[in-house]
Amino acid sequence: MRVFLSAGEPSGDHHAALLVQALRAARPEVECVGLGGPQMAAAGCRLVADMTRLAVMWFLRVILNIHRFVDLARRAERSFLDARPDVCVLVDFPGFHWWLAWRAKRHGIPVVFYCPPQVWAWAQWRVKKMRRLVDHVLAALPFEHEWFTAQGMRSTLVGHPFFDELDVEGTPPAASSRPLVLLLPGSRGQEIEGVLGSLVRAAATIRRDVPDARLAIGALHERHARRIEEVLRATDTAPSLGIEVHAGRTRSLIHEATAAIACSGSVSLELLAARVPTVIVYRISGLAYVVQSWFRHARFITLVNLLACRDPVGPVRPVLRPPATVPPADPEAVYPEYLAVQDPAVRAAAHVVEWLTDPAARCRVADRLEAIAADVVRGGSAERAAAAVLAIAGPPAVPMVGRRAA
Repeated sequence: MRVFLSAGEPSGDHHAALLVQALRAARPEVECVGLGGPQMAAAGCRLVADMTRLAVMWFLRVILNIHRFVDLARRAERSFLDARPDVCVLVDFPGFHWWLAWRAKRHGIPVVFYCPPQVWAWAQWRVKKMRRLVDHVLAALPFEHEWFTAQGMRSTLVGHPFFDELDVEGTPPAASSRPLVLLLPGSRGQEIEGVLGSLVRAAATIRRDVPDARLAIGALHERHARRIEEVLRATDTAPSLGIEVHAGRTRSLIHEATAAIACSGSVSLELLAARVPTVIVYRISGLAYVVQSWFRHARFITLVNLLACRDPVGPVRPVLRPPATVPPADPEAVYPEYLAVQDPAVRAAAHVVEWLTDPAARCRVADRLEAIAADVVRGGSAERAAAAVLAIAGPPAVPMVGRRAA
């Protein structure tokens, strides 16, 4: 049996690698091949190409890299022709994966989306395309599974792969006389450039109000860590703050953290699993703010907040211009979130200072996180996804041993 997998960014590479391991554990003869990154390769997937270097966002960046995506799609299709896979598994990264799904379908290859695109939030009209190009969805979250099923798609709730390797019991942070405030600027270069200044300014306020707090930045890898350190050295106030920069240690830092400020993304689920009170920030341009207000169909941009609210899917009120100041966070959000044009540093810092200085305020957040985690935090996503993929790909071949020739 041959399984083709495709993942386009570091988090997808991680999820796909766990799936490769689960596939090979369930059926050792399975051959895994595809597009991805170093984690998939280490798990035993033969890469047609490394696609994680092309993790890009926003329309202009995609256009500038279009020739590279076209080349990757052609190489993937050549792989389909050279040795037809029994199933094609796509992990997130929808823009490119629509092209790949179309190529797989025209060769009669079943298409499965693991960690499917959030069309329920941003592009509900695309569900027609999904029904045409995707045979089965492996949904990560309960409300997502319910939405896809209501849209007439085959869906299996497998849980979110972020929980597969996490301490789902929420081990308390290691005892320390100094609280740790963890700053997470994201896994993409443009996220870091956009939000790092706000994180540093928030850190300055926290240091002023809670002088004994430790401040640490979690970087995905050494390249990001070097860029972060360059920015800190060029910022007048940063050197005096004593901000630590750690590469490749985000998971362990999360379990040490007392509170966090994070760029929006799936890392919020890791913070949920560790029950860390967190503020979510995301900086965008004024034009992007207006555009997203007309297309977004989710009340929040943070998965944890969507899991916490009663009606997560539905249109937001469109605007013609962004607000002149950063509005306060929605009180229903368990993680205060700021999708902002202006700098949200002051508001973000205020939440963290309150959690560090008011035990009752921190307990209220921790209790809400515990309730959400009890419903959704469970490991085994990769194993459940592997079982679904193998069922879709078909039964194992029957060995010919012992059969007589006619």
